[in-house]
Amino acid sequence: MVNKWYLVGKVNASTYRIKVLKELNNNNKTPSELENILKIKISHISRALTELTEIGLVKCLTPELRKNKIYSITKKGKEVLKMLSKP
Repeated sequence: MVNKWYLVGKVNASTYRIKVLKELNNNNKTPSELENILKIKISHISRALTELTEIGLVKCLTPELRKNKIYSITKKGKEVLKMLSKP
């Protein structure tokens, strides 16, 4: 099992990962929706989603789709986000 503080550090190392995780905490979204809301290039969104998925903070709800996949924050992702917001 990965240390939660490692995950906090991993997310905190990238403003893109932080923004994507926070936005997914509001509601499930596609990469295009994240791009429009966050005003970040789709390539950065895709990389952040891949990295967050690999460490278990985000999951793809529609992996069978080629386009317009829907992503959601996981329980572990919510815990890490809560730890990030602590002073």
